[in-house]
Amino acid sequence: MGTLDFQVTGMTCDHCASSLQAALATVQGIHNAAVSYPERHATVAVDAGIEAETVIQAIRAKGYDAQLERKTPTAHFGKGTGLKVVIIGSGSGAFAAALRVAEGGATVTIVEAGTVGGTCVNVGCVPSKIMIRAAHIAHQQAHHPFPGVEKHTPQIDRAALVMQQQRRVEELRRDKYESILESNPGISLLRGRARFIDAQTLEVTQADGTIKHVAADRILIATGRSPSIPDTPGLAETPYWTSTTALVAEQLPKHLLVYGASVVALELAQAFLRLGSQVTVIARSTLLSKEDPAIGTGLQAALEAEGMRILTHTKLTSALYDGSSFQLDVGSELLSGDRLLVATGRQANTAALNLQAAGVAVDTSGAVVIDSHMRTSVPHIYAAGDCTNQPQYVYVAAAAGTRAARNMLGEDAVLDLSAMPGVVFTDPQVATVGITEAEAQAQRLDVDSRTLTLDNVPRALANFDTTGFVKLVADKRTGRLLGAQILAAEAGEMIQTAALAIRNGMTVQELGDQLFPYLTMIEGLKLCAQTFFKDVKQLSCCAG
Repeated sequence: MGTLDFQVTGMTCDHCASSLQAALATVQGIHNAAVSYPERHATVAVDAGIEAETVIQAIRAKGYDAQLERKTPTAHFGKGTGLKVVIIGSGSGAFAAALRVAEGGATVTIVEAGTVGGTCVNVGCVPSKIMIRAAHIAHQQAHHPFPGVEKHTPQIDRAALVMQQQRRVEELRRDKYESILESNPGISLLRGRARFIDAQTLEVTQADGTIKHVAADRILIATGRSPSIPDTPGLAETPYWTSTTALVAEQLPKHLLVYGASVVALELAQAFLRLGSQVTVIARSTLLSKEDPAIGTGLQAALEAEGMRILTHTKLTSALYDGSSFQLDVGSELLSGDRLLVATGRQANTAALNLQAAGVAVDTSGAVVIDSHMRTSVPHIYAAGDCTNQPQYVYVAAAAGTRAARNMLGEDAVLDLSAMPGVVFTDPQVATVGITEAEAQAQRLDVDSRTLTLDNVPRALANFDTTGFVKLVADKRTGRLLGAQILAAEAGEMIQTAALAIRNGMTVQELGDQLFPYLTMIEGLKLCAQTFFKDVKQLSCCAG
């Protein structure tokens, strides 16, 4: 038996790779196959006498093409061969890790107590962005800026919107998670709740009460987070919503009270407002208080202009539900509404794991402490995603999962978060990367900053939507870009250019000298960079 290595063309996603891998496994004479979409590569273990053309034809039968790379008499899987890996959780970080270690020849067991797919696809990114998009369309019908186009207030069928939303959730869960489990023979799913017995062994309690012990050479903790509920007097006795229940609610509240002012709270508050609910936000501090203060101030003005009531520096002291309405005491007044959304943060799902039995360290919030290699305090135990002390973004979780897997296989992969972009999907959107001016000053860096309001951006003027700004922070001595903060309708589409500029050490001069297509919002980044060395108000249209 030997192995054949191929470069594969035509794949467009990880699902392509997993389906091709499953198809190759059914071909007579093929004993194992590992297909990687990122590497566009396939390694196939074959019986003696099986020619490369046989494998190529099998690949072409699935709609792809391949070219023989090399032929070796030994297995390609190397350090992963025989390795037993257990992953607790089944979200993006878990699956990214599972696919990578399985490609390396390891045997993978995913332990999941709930729904496969984790937060993002089931109760987070996907359903919330669908709801936000529907709300945006509804808002535009009644509030667009063009007098020649008739405005009207749409009729909202919330139940129909939820049905469409959940169908798409189910489709994506099936395509991106469940089908991968079915088609990848190196990954198995064990349903049940896991807890550590020691650093090498997990006890998994299944739904019927059966307990199974699973030993592992490497373990990945990827259990995510859940809504954190404050211990406000009376709150626990009320039928409050979390983001999970709010996203599938089929009736629109008349008056929605929202406790919280961070990402989840503000995204959902604006969505319900635009679908027709009256909304009051109770913020314990300011809006998005961890961001540059100008972000929260600008976003608050935009939301209030739409009709949202926002109470800042306000704490909920007690809550009561009388069977039809919530009564919230905030000190200065008594607020009343028919629904309450509590979105005051999320806590790591680690309490039931018995981490102390394995010697895995957590921080004061219960999050697993990891280093840049995704290692915990125990060398062979790794962690990735929202259950750790890393930023809570799905793409961070996936990147962390992949790097954890590579390190399980003997590599030395590091996750560098110095140019990590973040987006809040309000309207206007908030997008950030790098450090803020305040953070730079706290680090004793000598920095300069510029803020360009959107009334200086031609595309924003053409859109009749100039709400927001672009702010850049640069090293005063070298001009190197250190951070960007954007408040704009399309900020999420703009921020990656700033992230790439920071990653590649560009100066604001170099950024301002780049060619940007005219009448795009991203041109605002170029114009802001130019304000470090010229007066952009004196430029003609698309002046370079």
